[in-house]
Amino acid sequence: MPRAWLLIAGLVLAACSGEERDISLRDLRSFTDGPDEFSILPGKELQAPKDYTALPAPTPGGSNLTDQDPLGDGIAALGGRASARQPGAGIPAADSALVNHSSRKGVPSDIRETLAAEDEDFRRRKSRFTKIRIVKVDRYAQAYERQKLNAHAEQDSWRRRGVATPTAPPYDR
Repeated sequence: MPRAWLLIAGLVLAACSGEERDISLRDLRSFTDGPDEFSILPGKELQAPKDYTALPAPTPGGSNLTDQDPLGDGIAALGGRASARQPGAGIPAADSALVNHSSRKGVPSDIRETLAAEDEDFRRRKSRFTKIRIVKVDRYAQAYERQKLNAHAEQDSWRRRGVATPTAPPYDR
């Protein structure tokens, strides 16, 4: 019996080890021997440019005109400007009133760094015992469950106040 306790204690200590501990909470690895079809991103169709002098200079390892831009294409498909993703694009004039109103009480200059540090600490706390598992599981949804918005409760709350609301997705059954 004492040997079993020593074995369990050794496993627990090994699971709680070190700096290289994974705090990502995501386990999206493929456990099959086949290819990963999502790692292949086809290029856009080749087209002759209107002006050959306006082509950008080739840069090794850089992007080219046939590279896909899924985020930019999604923004454009939803009615936005794909150029807004470029660094230094600034705030569009149509959004300036919204930005001014939301920042009326001040905006910390290091908000992104602060949130990143807080989220890393949250993921570290939630991933304490993730190495001790029989089956690999994606723990992301479980960790952030309390921060998830309930669309139906919000919809019901606004409807009780008499506000017209769009429909919500059907209830999960």
